[in-house]
Order: sequence, then C-alpha cells, then structure tokens
Amino acid sequence: MAAPTIPNLALRSRGRRGGLSSLRGPSGRRSAEENDRIIRQTDQDASVSRLSAVEAGYLNDPFAKLFVAPAQKQRRLPIINRGTYVRTQMIDDLVDKFLAIHSDRPKQIISLGAGSDTRFFRLVSHHGFTEETKLLYHEIDFAENLTLKLNELSPYGQMTQHLDGLSVADRELHPGSPPDAESVAHVVKSGYYHSHAIDLRTLQPSAEKPPSLRSIDPLLPTVIISECCLCYLQPTAADRAALYFTQELLDPTTPCGMIMYEPIKPDDAFGQVMVDNLAARGIVLQTLKKYGSIDAQRHRMQAYGLHEAEGYDVNHLWRKGVSQTEKERIASLEMVDEVEEWELLASHYCVVWGWRAGEASLDRPPNAWNSWKDLY
Repeated sequence: MAAPTIPNLALRSRGRRGGLSSLRGPSGRRSAEENDRIIRQTDQDASVSRLSAVEAGYLNDPFAKLFVAPAQKQRRLPIINRGTYVRTQMIDDLVDKFLAIHSDRPKQIISLGAGSDTRFFRLVSHHGFTEETKLLYHEIDFAENLTLKLNELSPYGQMTQHLDGLSVADRELHPGSPPDAESVAHVVKSGYYHSHAIDLRTLQPSAEKPPSLRSIDPLLPTVIISECCLCYLQPTAADRAALYFTQELLDPTTPCGMIMYEPIKPDDAFGQVMVDNLAARGIVLQTLKKYGSIDAQRHRMQAYGLHEAEGYDVNHLWRKGVSQTEKERIASLEMVDEVEEWELLASHYCVVWGWRAGEASLDRPPNAWNSWKDLY
C-alpha cells in the first residue's frame, strides 16, 4: 500500500483530461474484499508514478522498472513527477541521516505497506549492505502486494543480479496462484531483509505476536516508515497499528523514529475535490479528517510515544529542502508552467517525522537524533 497517485486525480477537477463525472464509478456498496483490492491496487499506481519520475530523470532507481509492465507505463504530468521526487528525496534524506548516526552500530528499519517500494534495494545497491552491516530491514504488506517483489528476488529474478549476499529460497511465487502469509513470509532467507505478509488491521496488543514478526529486534534503534499506508485504515486501527510497533514490538526505552507521508487539508476547496475524486474510485482516506493538518500529524507522533516531532508540507520542503543547484537540474528536465497549481497541490501533502531518544547509554548517546532537528 505505497503512496498512490492521489494528486493526479485532483487535477482532473479543473477540467483537464476529463471532468469529475468521468471518474464516477458504479453506485452501491462494495464488499470488504473489494475495498481491500482497490487499496492494494494503489501500490501499482505508486509504481507507475515512481517509474515516470525515474525515466524523466528526477530519480535514480534501477529497480523501478521491474514492477511496471510495459503496457502499464504512463508519463505523469511534470508536477506529479516533481511531487514524487520531493517525497522520495525527503524520506531518503531522513533515512540516510538515521543510518549515519554511529554507522558502525546495528539499526533497524520497518516499512509499513511496503508493496513494491524499492528503498531497501536502493540502499543496498548504494551502500553495499551485507549481513555483517548490522542493518535489519523489514517490509510489511498484504501477501498479494509482496508477490511481485519476491518473484524478482527469486534465483531467476532480475533483482538478485544487483544484490550480492542476499539469499532467497529456491522457489518462486507464481502470480497465477494466490499467495498465502506463510509462503510469502518465508521466501526470503536473509539475515538482514525480512518480508512479512500481514494485514496491519489484525495486530492486537493482547494477541500473540505473528511468528514472522519475531525477527524484529525490540532493542535496536529503529525507524518506521509509512508512505500513504495508515491513512487507509480506520483511525482507531491506524493508531493501534502504530502503537503496536512503537510500544509493543519495540521496548518503550528503545530509540525509535517514525516517518510518515500523507495528504492533509481535506476541508478547503482543493481538498474536497481530491477526496471526492478518490471516493469515485472507491478510495477513502479514513484518517484524513482526524489528521488533516501538520499540527495534528505532529501531535499524532507524540501520542505514539515519540516525544519530538517535525513536519512540513511538500511545497515547503521543495522550497527549503532542495538546493538551488538541484532545483535548476529539475527545472531542466521538464517545464512546469503551472506554478500556482503545483503550489496548491504540494500544500496538500506532508512529510512528518517524530522520534524518541530512548534511554541514554554508551550505545545510545542522548544527542543521537539531532540530525533530525530543525532540518528545514
């Protein structure tokens, strides 16, 4: 359940490439299974957007093409490509700063709704991580969304050609046969990469821990990433899932950070059209009302036991977080002649991050998270 192409839908309200009526689907209530299928499909939307940004020159990601069939490729509008770039770069920057904190000490990353996200593989390709690097990386999503990625990780998949030291079971998950949680959870045989086929809504504090989650180390400094994942859950379920990781799986004294990318501002004119257009596709952002502002998102982090939090909308991050040299490079790729539209769109998405230092010790100095403070 990676970030969908929500902005592209909102643009259509202005009469571009069909009006609002062109997005209306059949009326009637959908089953829970159909709702889940629609949400799972947003992962493919995200893959198409990522590949568009890569092929236009915004991002360097040799793995993006592995998750989009040739017939599904689409060139997104320039402002969509720019939004994909800003979101990706800002989260990458926060992850890199986390990994740079005492880089010789073990750390852990948990990606919620990872789907076909390529961040782990880009990190391995760039940094050359191995089992001795002391990084544990966990990806969690529906079994169906993990199938394509794990096929690429099979002995015959293209992705294994790029990743030295990653051992995968000698079998594939075939798209024609429905995957199950047990088969997906155990396909990857790696000391540092773990995939978990889990529905986040099923995680309960009082319930027995799913077997595959036992590989999560409760004491390692950890960053949790959610890119347009928790926003699809009921607010109580989203909060319960987040707290499950920050308070249940991880020891409350463990240093922990969380990065979220989500839409905001549902109540102004642009936000209302965005919500309506998504609803026409059967997509409901269930936490948007509760966490519809950056202040609400920051307070959310604190409610999850993360004592400090920062966050900004994508427009601010573009202005303050991207260097002038990089802005000039991006401007040379495509002409963005709708600056007002870009600013309006970018102001309706945010990146928010929160952290707790945990108990200070020789392995956990109290200033370890300073690189996440006052960034922009």
